[in-house]
Amino acid sequence: MENRRNFIKKSSIYGLGLSVAPGMVFKKRDKKVTEKLRLGFIGVGLRGTNHLHNALSRSDVEVVAVCDVDPNRLSIAGKMMEEAGHKLAKTFGKDELDYLRMLEMKDLDAVIISTPWLWHTRMATDAMKAGKYTGVEVSAANTMEECWDLVKTHERTGSHLMLLENVCFRRDIMAVMNMVRQGIFGELLHMRCGYQHDLRFVKLNDGKTPYGLGVEFGDKGISESKWRTRHSLKRNADLYPTHGVGPVATMLDINRGNRFMTITSHATKTRGLHNYIVRHGGTHHPNASLKFKLGDIVTSTIETANGETIIVTHDTNSPRPYSLGFRVQGTKGIWEVDGHRIYIEDQSKPHHWDQDDSWLDRFDHPLWKKYGAQATGAGHGGMDYFVMKAFVESALQNIAPPIDAYDAAAWSAITPLSERSIEHHGMPMDFPDFTKGRWIKRDRYDWLKDRY
Repeated sequence: MENRRNFIKKSSIYGLGLSVAPGMVFKKRDKKVTEKLRLGFIGVGLRGTNHLHNALSRSDVEVVAVCDVDPNRLSIAGKMMEEAGHKLAKTFGKDELDYLRMLEMKDLDAVIISTPWLWHTRMATDAMKAGKYTGVEVSAANTMEECWDLVKTHERTGSHLMLLENVCFRRDIMAVMNMVRQGIFGELLHMRCGYQHDLRFVKLNDGKTPYGLGVEFGDKGISESKWRTRHSLKRNADLYPTHGVGPVATMLDINRGNRFMTITSHATKTRGLHNYIVRHGGTHHPNASLKFKLGDIVTSTIETANGETIIVTHDTNSPRPYSLGFRVQGTKGIWEVDGHRIYIEDQSKPHHWDQDDSWLDRFDHPLWKKYGAQATGAGHGGMDYFVMKAFVESALQNIAPPIDAYDAAAWSAITPLSERSIEHHGMPMDFPDFTKGRWIKRDRYDWLKDRY
């Protein structure tokens, strides 16, 4: 148990050292890897300032520009730079389109986008068109058209896009990935994952009542409640799939010898947000009469080209502890994150679970062993350190990132496809082949090598 506690303490939302970027490689910049990356930020809210903090801690990054429409967030970013001993960056934010002026900067190599969802694709495609190495927060797209926009813009411009999916860098995830690559589970058969996180207090927060007891959103809300809750009001879909599906997609070599084929989705009735409003605001509160569209629990089943199945769950409006619900199951064994348990045929006691302590310690990812100490304090148990590491070091070499435009499109496509399936009572929906057949021969990422 002590090993378990130490492992979780070091990794609670763990991290993974993925510093590898094979795939489609375009012409490198005429600059050495040792030069600094001139980096800009579009959006410095809570997530954006976390990325800013990690960028300021790196000796190979110079933050040259910051954009946000909230002057207070620009002030916070400026203070962070001063405290880190960095010179102040140029600031942009006179209106919602001022980021375009920032993208005109010639002394700007790359940008990280951490804005509300509806801006992600628009800003990412604009950044790629401007020739900037682009990092975008999850999810990358809201519609199928936006998914294609990301792919087509990348192919037309040659500019790279990295989806900043930090759960792919979780320590336990990468230990399990190590096990998958070494064949411990045998041939993979079935995966489970999702985003199961009670966000009612985030979606309904006016910033005035005690935290967790607000019942306002939109113009009366603060932080994510300003924009995120409107999606629950208007859409019935898996609105946030990539935290769960990203890690299992990498284990299944999606877009690299395998691909998503079909999805079927179903949604429960919607009760959670309404009940929360009535409980904390009363039956006469104006928001108590709203008809939220998002089902409290959305369940999707995905089939892959190689014959595996994936169950993906979205559950953000009901009372529950946090879990991404991972299961990795193959012909020789199974791992489940809930209960921290594992069973490997001929190695575990028949019909009895092992605790995963010794297994995860034994297969702890080599990059986590090497850089784990540096990741301390980076955010989300250290995995945010590795997200920034992979992005910066891929951008410095101008090579394809570990999570590229094709991944961003395929993973984000779950949202519009699940929405269509739910509308048609669970009818199967086909995934587009965003790689146009190249998934058959694209090389898998070698997650076990440190290439930097």
